[in-house]
Amino acid sequence: MWQWFQDNSVWILIVASVIVLLFMMFNDTIRRFLSLNKSEKWHKKIHGIVDVGFWVFEVFVFIIMILAFIALALPSDQNRVEVTTEMIKEWFVDHGFRIILILAIGIVLWIAMKRVIPHLIDRTLAIPREGESPEGMRRRAKTVSGVFLGLSKVLIILFVVFMVLSELNVSVGPILAGFGVAGLAVGFGAQYLIRDLIAGIFILVENQYRVGDVAQVAGVSGVVEEINLRKTVLRDLDGIVHHVPNGEIRVASNYSRHFARVNLDISVSYNTDLDYAIDVINRVCKEMAAEKKWSQLFITIPQVLRVNKLADSGIEIKVTGDVKSLQQWAIMGELRLRIKKEFDKVGIEIPWPHTKVYFGNKPGET
Repeated sequence: MWQWFQDNSVWILIVASVIVLLFMMFNDTIRRFLSLNKSEKWHKKIHGIVDVGFWVFEVFVFIIMILAFIALALPSDQNRVEVTTEMIKEWFVDHGFRIILILAIGIVLWIAMKRVIPHLIDRTLAIPREGESPEGMRRRAKTVSGVFLGLSKVLIILFVVFMVLSELNVSVGPILAGFGVAGLAVGFGAQYLIRDLIAGIFILVENQYRVGDVAQVAGVSGVVEEINLRKTVLRDLDGIVHHVPNGEIRVASNYSRHFARVNLDISVSYNTDLDYAIDVINRVCKEMAAEKKWSQLFITIPQVLRVNKLADSGIEIKVTGDVKSLQQWAIMGELRLRIKKEFDKVGIEIPWPHTKVYFGNKPGET
């Protein structure tokens, strides 16, 4: 059996590589197709079955590729052995049952990790923290769970692969030694990778941002869709997905940590009664905060803070107030709309740039 595998190892490696590439390309498509037009309960069940099936498939293909690499590296025996049905039966009795048992143990470990890790992290992070909202704690728990599940998956796959290789009488020691030598060889070129991993650990430990937060990292703003130890994935308002290596992040700005703030500059013309304009703005803010649709989103009612600037075309009035995370943009947009409509009703002018042109005449002359 091994002789046949060694003779065809090149083709086996090529086919396995093509299968892995196709699997990576169509992974999401397969998941969407299986969950199409299904109920929520059925969707969760299908999701669990697909996860287990994909995990088994990944382990199987990974083992095949490693065996193909080993077969290519070992010297080929000139004696050809014909593969017979009896040989296959004998091999299955000697090794097949044990390999199936190892795969089953790996599946059980993976299922257990998927259930235990999120539960433990939820309980660990359930301790109330000052200023942290329940939604923020859920986002952090989801982020940390995703990272630990990813690490657990890699460790379980490696455990299963090495157990199967041992069952096939393939010496694991030289493979580990080879990995060690290869690691030293690429270590000098992996400085950026190590930097990314260390930065990723600090991002998680310090809870700088979580999946679902709106943040700006390395000059890129968007919703955080994924965090792992190597990179952060964000999607901006244009729908563009940005992959930012964690080691490139010098400043991380979180727009949704604990609470957010309304920060508006409302311009009025120079001939406006400022006291009256301030009363109108404050009244609009109070009326909006009193409505059932918006009341739950306010922490403090926005109000005029000060006359902020005597600008070229008008006077800027600053309005501030604390609101719940991720709600500042919707609230500011609604306030702008209401203030503009109210200004139109009461006759307060919102200025625009004016330019006076003189054609050689003296000031005051027409």
